[in-house]
Amino acid sequence: MSKAGDVFENPVTGERVVVRVGTQESTDGWMVNDLYVRPGGAVAGEHVHPTIVERFTVRRGQVGFRIDGRESIAELGQPITVPAGVRHDWWNAGDEEALVLVEIYDPPGRFGEMAIDLFGLAQDGKTNDKGMPNLLQTAVFSLEYEDVLYFTKPPRWVQKILFTLLAPLARLLGYRGSYPEYRTRPHPHVSVEPWVAA
Repeated sequence: MSKAGDVFENPVTGERVVVRVGTQESTDGWMVNDLYVRPGGAVAGEHVHPTIVERFTVRRGQVGFRIDGRESIAELGQPITVPAGVRHDWWNAGDEEALVLVEIYDPPGRFGEMAIDLFGLAQDGKTNDKGMPNLLQTAVFSLEYEDVLYFTKPPRWVQKILFTLLAPLARLLGYRGSYPEYRTRPHPHVSVEPWVAA
């Protein structure tokens, strides 16, 4: 669960999220966040959301996008919508911190759980320098959240076979697909202005 003013940070990927409309306030499935991305920061890798729509509006800085294989630098103030099922990637393409308004349509609210788990793993030093967990953790994480997100490398069919085979060993070694304790971990809270849709 997230609420307006919650702050989540990924020290590895350089992302800091300030929630404007969280799962507690959303009445229509849309969550709204301010995303701050340090220079050199980027999402963990190209990925697909099978059922989630994302809309990005760059407010400050330069942000590069790769959407369905096409790369561009976003224009300030011009929304970019990524439909469900489309592969995409993004990164700070400038030399200053970028600010992006991110609107996410996810009625079940699982996107937030997934992101908090991934950020928590990074905070605990359990990811590589790109923000990705090791192979065993990725196997159980990917199976847990395959309805929310999957990465495009390796190919999806390879992931399904490999992760299904590795998951029992990963669980035996103590890896889990989700970490509810990350969602109850104390984190900063700031006041935010009430959100008004454009």
